[in-house]
Amino acid sequence: MKLSKRLQNIDGMISKEYDHIWDCCCDHGLLGIYLLARNAATIIHFVDVVEPLMDDLVSRLLTHQADHVRQATLQNKSPSEWQVHCFGAEKIPIEGNGSNLVIVAGVGGDLLIEIVEAILLRHPNQDLEFLLCPVHHNYKVRQSLISLGLNLIDEKLVKENKRFYEVIHAARETKQSISPVGSMMWDFSREDDNEYLKQTLAHYQRIQKNKHSALLKDTQTIISDYRALNTSA
Repeated sequence: MKLSKRLQNIDGMISKEYDHIWDCCCDHGLLGIYLLARNAATIIHFVDVVEPLMDDLVSRLLTHQADHVRQATLQNKSPSEWQVHCFGAEKIPIEGNGSNLVIVAGVGGDLLIEIVEAILLRHPNQDLEFLLCPVHHNYKVRQSLISLGLNLIDEKLVKENKRFYEVIHAARETKQSISPVGSMMWDFSREDDNEYLKQTLAHYQRIQKNKHSALLKDTQTIISDYRALNTSA
């Protein structure tokens, strides 16, 4: 099973074992299945609201269960368990004192913010980590994460099929602040990073010319923040 470049980068940012990994809005479950195969957590949770997808996923997991257990045994590891949940990601039932990583990828920025905010509201005392990859509205997502009291563990800039994605690993229990425009992910010796910055600036400059845009009052601040990343942009 081959993961997309975006999912490969998300997988690569999971460098320690967790008690629970919640693959939210998991669609066909490709990332979760890969994490299950490498025993990345005691329990891998697959979460999505689309019942036919979840039914199909259960069948696939049952088909591969014996092989998964056999591979783990050969590696002298306890095989990860799995659970499939058919409900909204904001309803995930986090309990106990175990380590939890919540993955939300492939959804719009507004929905991602709603999910993260709802999870934090439902579980205010849990030590949670989030691995987030919005489809768009990255500046707004980052501002929301800051206001929710989350800090940065790691971040990556990924280009896949001519589109750019930001992957943000965040938690409360870390001291590195999240930047609204990103910090650790940038390397302007790379052509892709320069291209992404130019695309982003062009996007907000178009918004600035639209007198009816709801973002108009904040646009100059956003443009200034991105320009400060690289004065040659």
